[in-house]
Amino acid sequence: MRALFLSILYLSILPACFAGVRHFGFIYEAPTSAPGSFELENTITSKDGDEVAFRHEIEIGLTDHFQASVYFADWSWTESRTHYDDAAVELIYNFTNPVIDPVGLSIYQEIRGGENFIEWESKVIAQKNIGRFIFAYNVTLEAVWEGERLAEREGEFSNAIGASYEFSPRFSAGVELLHECVFPEWRDAEKIRNVFVGPNICYRHANWFVTVSALAQATSTPDEAEVQVRAIFGIGL
Repeated sequence: MRALFLSILYLSILPACFAGVRHFGFIYEAPTSAPGSFELENTITSKDGDEVAFRHEIEIGLTDHFQASVYFADWSWTESRTHYDDAAVELIYNFTNPVIDPVGLSIYQEIRGGENFIEWESKVIAQKNIGRFIFAYNVTLEAVWEGERLAEREGEFSNAIGASYEFSPRFSAGVELLHECVFPEWRDAEKIRNVFVGPNICYRHANWFVTVSALAQATSTPDEAEVQVRAIFGIGL
């Protein structure tokens, strides 16, 4: 509970500003930032109130269809201690528009690196806007190398789907579901399957937004968080 309180306090003092709204906490959307635009996103994820992860991202619109992001400080708070985790680079290329095309489609690539840690994450993002409804789907493949000489390996394949409804230009709410298949040492011997589901809300005004999602575990996987809460503050620069 103390960690969750600190997360909320930290978020409450951050400035916020808006360039591209995030309607979902755990799902990416297909549109990319406008060329020449800059946005700062601060993300906090709390797992059972005991472990809190922080990410600070600068998002840059390069062309009408391509954006790049730099995560200059990924760090965490656990057991009353802070720990620097890694830095990352993220690239997203958009092919089609979710409003005027049958489906909006983008591809995503992120590379993270820290002390004895490398992660490669590839994602396909699909989205369709119908009236005030926003539907999004992500399929993701992750590969992780960590430990001494990066000898420990793990893979993860996940699907995420969500729907959000815009009640007004400023406020939307919805639901999202995350299904994970984890492969320690790239083997499926342990049959690790995780399902998380829960609501999300988003509020935006002028040039800022805040999005909060809370997902509860629908499976009974040991050593996995029962509840994950994520908050994202976006600020246009």
